[in-house]
Amino acid sequence: MQLDLNLLTALDALLEEGSVAGAAARLHVTAPAMSRSLGRIRRSTGDEILVRTGRTMTPTPYAIGVRQQVHELLHQVHGVLAPSRELDLATLERTFTLRWHDSLVALSGPELLASVREQAPGVRLRFVAESGIDTPELRRGEVDLEANANGPSAPDIRTESVGETRLVVVVRHDHPLTRVKAVTAQRYAAAEHVTVSRRGNLSNALDDALAPLGLTRRVVATAPTEAAALEFARDSDLLVSVPEATTRSAVADLGLAVLPLPLELPSAPIYLSWHQRYDTDQAHAWLRGLARAALTVHEVS
Repeated sequence: MQLDLNLLTALDALLEEGSVAGAAARLHVTAPAMSRSLGRIRRSTGDEILVRTGRTMTPTPYAIGVRQQVHELLHQVHGVLAPSRELDLATLERTFTLRWHDSLVALSGPELLASVREQAPGVRLRFVAESGIDTPELRRGEVDLEANANGPSAPDIRTESVGETRLVVVVRHDHPLTRVKAVTAQRYAAAEHVTVSRRGNLSNALDDALAPLGLTRRVVATAPTEAAALEFARDSDLLVSVPEATTRSAVADLGLAVLPLPLELPSAPIYLSWHQRYDTDQAHAWLRGLARAALTVHEVS
């Protein structure tokens, strides 16, 4: 059987975009041309690949099963056919998907986007929200770069520490704790708290640190993002304990006050993670460098 590698490129785009029109736009071809490619793929595989469900198209079980393999094969083909090609940022057209902690998007995302647009105007960034459960998108190639507090998770995931920041207590500007000489562990524990947890956890390492002191705190709510938690604190006596670097601009904008955390805890790390398949990808390495710079500049030791 004579193989056409163009079909592999088309299949990857179809599986990534989930539509003929989206795949055509991604590969800069017409929709009829992409539709013909889908027809050839269907004849070659004996599978429908995408089936219409209402106004959208849904991948078949076969398509879902081969999606990661197709993506990896295409990446390998590019590496074989153009191993030494110089990266031309001026003509680079690529979309990168980044799954960053929401506070890091607000803190460093604008700086990263500005650098990308200045150097490679054809590159687009897709910032997606973190999930409430552990997901394998990084391994499947659906997410290019992660930035959060999660350390190394698997041998095939590259993880680099790009900074750290200490935890602080954030309260409304006229909170009673802003008028005391020192925020003690006892005063901290006696207050009511809102925690930040995308999984909805009511306890964390702070509670573990209070336990040996015979103290417990009352968590009355959890919020999925730091931005939401700070809104709770702005109009109440609730305390929010968060990394200082990620809340600096938000605290100023909302008129909140920052107090020292009265507990001995290690600084919160900031990690940059990607799949090993991108180790030698020049465009990905370029983006990693810009992301590293954007995240590091806001580090607070």
